[in-house]
Amino acid sequence: MKLLLPSMSRKPLVAVIRLQGVIASGSPARLNDITLAPMIEKAFRRGKPKAVALVLNSPGGSPVQSSLIATRIRRLSEEKGIPVIAFVEDVAASGGYWLATAADEIYADQNSIIGSIGVISAGFGFDKFIGRYGIDRRVYTSGESKSMLDPFRPAKDEDVARLKELQNQIHDTFKSQVRNRRGAKLADDSRLFTGEIWVGERAREMGLIDGIGHLVPKMKERFGKDTRFTVYKQKKPFLSRFGAALASDAAAGVEDRAAFARFGL
Repeated sequence: MKLLLPSMSRKPLVAVIRLQGVIASGSPARLNDITLAPMIEKAFRRGKPKAVALVLNSPGGSPVQSSLIATRIRRLSEEKGIPVIAFVEDVAASGGYWLATAADEIYADQNSIIGSIGVISAGFGFDKFIGRYGIDRRVYTSGESKSMLDPFRPAKDEDVARLKELQNQIHDTFKSQVRNRRGAKLADDSRLFTGEIWVGERAREMGLIDGIGHLVPKMKERFGKDTRFTVYKQKKPFLSRFGAALASDAAAGVEDRAAFARFGL
């Protein structure tokens, strides 16, 4: 019969989930629920962690994927009784901040960019370009609302109004998520949901984060100096490991850099 000596007791474990990049469906190189699900599930179930830490660095992206990922994290946290603490690196903006609200507490660096609680749609208009070269755009639909915001036709006021209505619905959902998760911590400030961004300590004053802090010292302060860390992060697509990324992945990389560039990163 073996006795469990104090020196043999297991050291506290924190599971670290790294969430870096643009949030979008369809690509394993992006943050999306179908790609992240196995990693997130494993982080909560393996090794009986004292906490799950989210390390975030995302300028945002798909509101649907943001919601799916955050909902999965909350469900597992409640099922397992494991607290979730988020740590922001460069940026947690728009959908990136939506992910942060899945945590019970949010910390950031004093230079981290936080917020951008809003909805954005962007595109290009090519109607003048094709007109210059005598090209006709031919679109045939059944249903008057089937075609909207065709980039090869001049923008219509009614199409823009319809888009605004959709954006407002998504924005309302985003605001509800932030209010439900942050509650009384939020400052009474009319700028909170305008898409404005804040840096470090100012984000704390607005109630968007709980304080300035970094992963390792914060977790060791809470769980002890012997705290262990297991890091979970996305694996690179198979071809990209050999420098054989497809053209679509290269285009996605350009889009990702443009998304980060919106915040000066």
